[in-house]
Amino acid sequence: MLNFIFESDFHEMLETLFPPPPTEGAIAPPVLSEVRRASRFRRAFPGRAFPGRAADRARCRFVRVPGGARAVPWETRRMPQPRLLLVITGDDFGYCSRRNQGIVDCFLAGGISNVSLLVNGSAAKEAADLAKRHEIPIGLHANLSEGTPVCHILQKSCSLTDHRGFFHGKMGFRRSLERGQLCMKQVEMELRAQVKRFVELTGHLPNHMDGHQHVHVLPEVRDVFAQVMSDHRIRFTRVPVEPGLHSCQWLPEHLHTFYAQVEKDALDSVAVFRQNGIRWPDVYLGLTTMGQNMSVPHLQRALRLALAAGQMGEPSSGACVTAELMVHPGYPSHPQEGGCGEGPDDFSQSLERQHELSVLSDPSVAALLSQEKVQLCAFKDL
Repeated sequence: MLNFIFESDFHEMLETLFPPPPTEGAIAPPVLSEVRRASRFRRAFPGRAFPGRAADRARCRFVRVPGGARAVPWETRRMPQPRLLLVITGDDFGYCSRRNQGIVDCFLAGGISNVSLLVNGSAAKEAADLAKRHEIPIGLHANLSEGTPVCHILQKSCSLTDHRGFFHGKMGFRRSLERGQLCMKQVEMELRAQVKRFVELTGHLPNHMDGHQHVHVLPEVRDVFAQVMSDHRIRFTRVPVEPGLHSCQWLPEHLHTFYAQVEKDALDSVAVFRQNGIRWPDVYLGLTTMGQNMSVPHLQRALRLALAAGQMGEPSSGACVTAELMVHPGYPSHPQEGGCGEGPDDFSQSLERQHELSVLSDPSVAALLSQEKVQLCAFKDL
């Protein structure tokens, strides 16, 4: 069972939510459900938000507590003067059940503050239900490169899919775009269908919208993407330009090459997004800390570079720099289970997802955020 506690008035709240163990010979009280704990908390502390709410998760540390006995908080209240407001987004929510569980566990452990949903993922409905249950801030991870379309008309035959009915893939989509083989009207139809499907699953519009495998910053696609966002009044997206990328020594050459192109496309997208009233955090992080490259020292390097880069410009939140860290926590997918229609990919089945989950959930990351005066938040809080 998972139990939650916010450190403000910690000991008093502990006794309210988790009564002391009975004396010898006494009957042990039943373990309270989250609903009953919330009710007891509100009676004891009228006017205060129960710390199971998403608004407080950006300010608390959540831990597993065997038997519902104790909780260990790590931060008392919203940081009075944070240097950095950080959205940590878990991508690919909905990809498979094991991915979903890993992302939820990471959120409950305080390792992420936001998620992006693949609405064509095999476990998208389960993911949306989990987000509702745990009040996880959620946006749309628009997908044009993996699996099958959401739009029923495009499922029959279209320029976005191959002869099997699947999207062309990360590099195949880019090659088809370069050759002029993609119909932008069909791109628009699919993006609108994915927004509609998101609303059907979650009951609301996405708090933000970005592109799976960074397709949203590609030429031509970026214009359609921005128009769809503007029409639905979706305010935030992702601009993947990471400080320190070119000086990163642990990335292999092929990733340096791919990320350099992503960065160029992202910079070319800035004017288009601005014209459509779309916003994004001051700094983007995540390319240099993905998979096995995630570690506390690498995260510290990324955060310090984010602060330096954000302070060189004019921060969007006054004196406080804003940033997004893209992450991919989860448990390894089982073969032939999950994906977006054609099964899980190699990255999904590898241990790299679980490695990210382990690092992000480690108390040393919470300590790092506190040391660097980083306040977690979601896109809806910016």
